[in-house]
This record gives sequence, structure tokens and C-alpha cells, in this order.
Amino acid sequence: MKLLLKMQGYLDATRQLDFLAPLALRLYLAPIFFVAGMNKAMHFPDTVQWFGDAMYGLGLPFPTLMAGLATSAELLGAAALVLGLGVRWIALPLMFTMLVAIVTVHLPNGWLAISEGMGPFATERTMSAIDRLQEIKEILMEHGDYDRLTDHGSLVILNNGIEFAATYLIMLLSLFFTGAGRYVSVDYWIQRRIQSQA
Repeated sequence: MKLLLKMQGYLDATRQLDFLAPLALRLYLAPIFFVAGMNKAMHFPDTVQWFGDAMYGLGLPFPTLMAGLATSAELLGAAALVLGLGVRWIALPLMFTMLVAIVTVHLPNGWLAISEGMGPFATERTMSAIDRLQEIKEILMEHGDYDRLTDHGSLVILNNGIEFAATYLIMLLSLFFTGAGRYVSVDYWIQRRIQSQA
């Protein structure tokens, strides 16, 4: 019993560092949303067309509005995450963006982001991609400098499943409930100021 109490005391002491988890989530997610938002903003006419095109895109109604909202949410969200400002509020439109991406883009492709030939989440689609990947490797070995092309990582075939979007959604959900965290967020210092004045 004493050992359990002592271990509990050690665990309780780690709460002094509990701000590190939301800070890590914020700093991990911020560049992801910044890059996604900048890509949409820099090619906005193409983004609008992709949002609205029912044949080759998402087929969403009001594509200009939807593209603008998604771009704004990602860019403002990235800044808010870095600053730790309004994190619980900005998590909502970012989670909505991830849900739309999951349903409209990634869900038909299954779970896996990268194709693999075996495992519990492999599908006929991902398994057949392995044969195509092997063919690509053979062509590169015969006609290209395969070692130079792969010296920074293996070749893969993107499956574009929900894996990454679902992971980001879960991270945002965690931030929605925990907030930006203590010490290294504007939200924390605003709350401290309000409490001190009350």
C-alpha cells in the first residue's frame, strides 16, 4: 500500500508538466494546417473548382464559400494553435474540416494512408498497389538511379485513407477538452488576468 501511495505521489508530481502535452499537440498540428491552408489559398480558383466538381472533386454545394471557410479555418487555426489563443474555439471548425475531409475524400479508401500488402487494415485496393509498387521499383532499377532516388526513404504508394485525418481529428478533440495548456499559451494568461481581476 505504501508503495502504491508513493507511486501515486510521483505521478501527481508530473502534473507540474501537464502543459507539455497540449503544447506538443498544438505545435505538431500548426504546420499541418498552415501548409494545407496555404496550398488552398495559393491555388484558390483550383481549390474552388475541386470543392464544387462532382465528377473529379468533392461535389460540395457553394464551393467558393466552402473553400473559403476551409482555407480560413486552416490558416487562422494554425496561428491560434501556435499562440495558444482560443484553442478550444478554433478546434471546432478544424474538427469539422477533418470530418468533411474524412467523409468526402478519404473514407472510400479505407483506413490506411499508405498502401500495404498485409495487416488488419489491408484491403484489396492496398494489396493490389503493392504489385504496382514492385513494377515501379523494377523500372527505376533498370532505367534510373534507384539508390539515389531512395536514399532518403523507401518508395510508397499513397492510399489516401482516413488514417491521418482521423489522427488529426482525435488530436483536436483532445485539445478541445484540455484547452491550450498552462504557461505557454495566450489563453492561460488571459484566464489568469481575468481571475486576478475577479
